[in-house]
Amino acid sequence: MPDVFQDLPIRAAARKVFDAVSTPAGLDAWWSQSSSGQAEEGAEYKLGFGPGYEWLAKVLRCIPYTEFEIELIEADEDWRGTRVGFSLRESNGVTQVRFRHIGWPEANEHYRVSCHCWAMYLRLLKRYVERGEVVAYDDRLDA
Repeated sequence: MPDVFQDLPIRAAARKVFDAVSTPAGLDAWWSQSSSGQAEEGAEYKLGFGPGYEWLAKVLRCIPYTEFEIELIEADEDWRGTRVGFSLRESNGVTQVRFRHIGWPEANEHYRVSCHCWAMYLRLLKRYVERGEVVAYDDRLDA
């Protein structure tokens, strides 16, 4: 199965990065259009990406300020069953983020587009955490 991996440093405490990747307010600032859920293992997250893209995920791992991973249980066919996760390690005021989106069924066109989109979204995560910048949802892939 093909997977997506990205590593990036964010000049902020792991607590701040963790909140950005594990809370509805944080996710809505850089990735989803609207979301709801709790950052605790076994909890469900509703992830909204516009009409026809109301997805559901389950929290698989939640270790405060260290690890957060969800599994997409209701989503686009290619995303269903995949896992999106963040591992965080802070040192000297910089948090190293190890991102993964694993379990893709095949390296099809949707996978290739998603590889590009994740790079764009992770750049927005960095801008949000470091500078408080929130790009309007409809402008995110052009920012």
